[in-house]
Amino acid sequence: MAAAPEPLRALLTRLRVQLSQALPDAEEVMMYGMPGFRIDGALVAGYAAFSKQCGLYIDPGAIADNAEAISALNLKATKTGVTFSAARPITDALVKTLAVASRHKKGVQGLD
Repeated sequence: MAAAPEPLRALLTRLRVQLSQALPDAEEVMMYGMPGFRIDGALVAGYAAFSKQCGLYIDPGAIADNAEAISALNLKATKTGVTFSAARPITDALVKTLAVASRHKKGVQGLD
C-alpha cells in the first residue's frame, strides 16, 4: 500500500479492512504482485491501486452474479475485477457481497 499513489491509500486501507471483515478466516498474502486474501490455498480476493483508481479482483462468477449491483454504482467491471475511485467508491455492502460470492465460487466453505 505504501507504493500506491497517496490519494488512493485511504481507499486501499478501507478495502483491506472490508475484506478482512468479510473473510475473517482468510490469510493475508501477496500473490501476483498484489495483496490479497487466501483461504485453503485459494485466492479469494486481491486488490491493487493504479494511477487514478483501485481494483478489487475476485472470481469471475462473483462479478457475473452481481453485475447489476456493480452497474448500479456506476463502477466498471471486467471479467475478473471491479475498479473504483474516490469519486466513485465501492460500498462496504458490495465488497462483502463480492468477497462472499467469490469464496463460494472458489468452493471454499467458511464463516459467512
